[in-house]
This record gives sequence, structure tokens and C-alpha cells, in this order.
Amino acid sequence: MVQELLIAVVAAVSAGAVYTAAAARVVKQYERGVVLRLGRLRNDVRPPGFTMVLPGVERLRKVNMQIVTMPVPAQDGITRDNVTVRVDAVIYFKVVDAASAIVEVEDYRFAVSQMAQTSLRSIIGKSDLDDLLSNREKLNQGLELMIDSPAVGWGVQIDRVEIKDVSLPETMKRSMARQAEADRERRARVINADAELQASKKLAQAAAEMSSQPAALQLRLLQTVVAVAAEKNSTLVLPFPVELLRFLERAQQPTAPQQPAEAVRPAEAVQQTGPPAPQSPESSQPPQSPQSPPSSQPPQSPQSPPSSQSSNGTAPVPPVPPVPSPVQPSASSASVASRAGRRTPAAPAASRKPRPGGSKPLARH
Repeated sequence: MVQELLIAVVAAVSAGAVYTAAAARVVKQYERGVVLRLGRLRNDVRPPGFTMVLPGVERLRKVNMQIVTMPVPAQDGITRDNVTVRVDAVIYFKVVDAASAIVEVEDYRFAVSQMAQTSLRSIIGKSDLDDLLSNREKLNQGLELMIDSPAVGWGVQIDRVEIKDVSLPETMKRSMARQAEADRERRARVINADAELQASKKLAQAAAEMSSQPAALQLRLLQTVVAVAAEKNSTLVLPFPVELLRFLERAQQPTAPQQPAEAVRPAEAVQQTGPPAPQSPESSQPPQSPQSPPSSQPPQSPQSPPSSQSSNGTAPVPPVPPVPSPVQPSASSASVASRAGRRTPAAPAASRKPRPGGSKPLARH
């Protein structure tokens, strides 16, 4: 009898131990337990610690309440300014309602991941490239709002969304690099121009001060010489006055040649300043102009001696060839001309040409 009682007690204890082992659950500090009794949700959420469920009747599901870091796969998209980019992000979220996370959505992690991908594509299409590169904070806030709106009903709270990387095509990278380089060069030129303007103003003030004191310019010149010579140079550079360069430039300009007074005045107006040159007896008669009527005087000899130079050293006056007067043909000459078969006309004095090398007759006073 006692033996049977001991066996019954041992069996009961064993059954209780098995039941306790089957019903006992441990919920961790960062978890919450959701109990489903015969498939029906119990209102009470089991807190962290030891808890019991009815084996075979109740089912306990644990939900992690920690912040989950989930990377969003890179998404290819076209921005509003028609630039193809590849953007990836990271999302931080946590469960705030364990019952809703179990009941309202099948897999809240997968749901949040898909929602983050679609929201990221939408943000890419609504933004410009400059916003993706420089205004990410605003895009992060917009992306967070887009994901958090449906996630509230799932018992999930979106803590933070960050755009991690923006990949651009190589051609776009080179174009942006050239643009940045040109912008830096523009700013450098503006800064240099501003510096030149300020320096010119200061130099103008210094020049105004030095102009009042000529000795200041000499002192400045000596300071420049000392500064150049102090560097152990074999060549000494000195400033050269600009006024001297201008003087040399004017000296090198060719001057117009002056024509002699005799060449300027016409030949008829040239006067003989010295005493008249001696003439031969044959050339003592004054020369006749071509317009004068024919004279009865005999033709003068062309071999007249050259006139002497004037007493004041002017150029010698060339000899004046006598103008032969027309001569009436005699009877003997007429007979000779008739025999030869030709006629000798009496040419006027105006048709005769002077000797080669002779000059026009000079007016004598």
C-alpha cells in the first residue's frame, strides 16, 4: 500500500515537473511576449521575466523591442533634372506595439524594408541632383515621413532614415569636377582683382606722397637696389626712367628732308647774285624767247664758254645755249635743195629744241 502511494506521488511530481517545463517561458528584458490562446489574442502582453502558458492551449510569441538597423538596397532612379543615379540608404526603426506588430502585419521587417525601397525611389524622382548631394537632411526628413505613415499602423516607429551614398556616372563626375574647378578659378581671379585694386589705391596714395618730396623717390630707389643686391645676385636691376625712353623714341623718328631753295623756286625765278659771267663775242647778244618774232641776226655759235661760279658760292649757272634765228634761204641754197629733190622749209625758232643737257634761259636783272 505504501509502495503504491509512493509510486503515485512520484508520478504526480514527474507530471508536474513535465507540465511546468512545458508551460514555463522566459521573456528577456528587451522583449515582450504576446500570448495567443487557441488562436485568440490575449489582451495582456507578458512583461520581461518568467511567465507561464498553458501547454497546447496558449502560444507565446516574443517581439524584439530594440532599435533595428536595416540597410536599404541601392536603388537606380532618374532625378527630376534627368540624371541617372544610384542611391542606397539605411533605416533605423523599433517596435512600440508588440501586439500590432504580430497581428497587423505578417512580417514587419520585410514590410518596412519594402516600404523603404519604394519611398527611396519616389524621393529620387522628386529631387534634383544638387539636392541629393548637398541637401540630404531635408530629403532624409521627407523619406522618414513617407515610411513612418504606414508603419504607424503596424506598431513600428521609424526612428531615423539616412541616405548613405549617391553613385553618379563617370561622365557626370568629370563634368562636376570641371564645374567646380572653373568656379574655384573664378573666385581666385576675383580675389586677385580685388587685391590689385586695393594695392593700386595704396600705390596711388604713396605716389602722391612721393611726388611732393622728390627725395622720397630717390630713397625708394636706393631701398630697391639694396633689396635686390642683398640676395647675392650677380645681376643688379635698376629702374629705367620712362621719360628717357620717350626721348630716344622721338630721336629715332626720321625727319622729312628739306629741299634746297633753288629746287623750290621755278627755274625762271632763279636770280644770279654775283657779277655776270664773261661771255664770248658771239654770245654777247641777249637770248631770245621762243615767243619772240624771228630776228634777222645770224645764229649764234653753240660753243659758248661756260659761265663762272657766282661770288657767293652758289651753284654754277649752266651756259645758256643761243636760240638760232630763222635764216631765209638764199638762191644758191634753194637751187641745191631743188637739185637734191627736197625742199628746205624755214622752221620757226619755237620749233627748235635746245641741246640735250641744257637748261631754260635764266632771267637776268
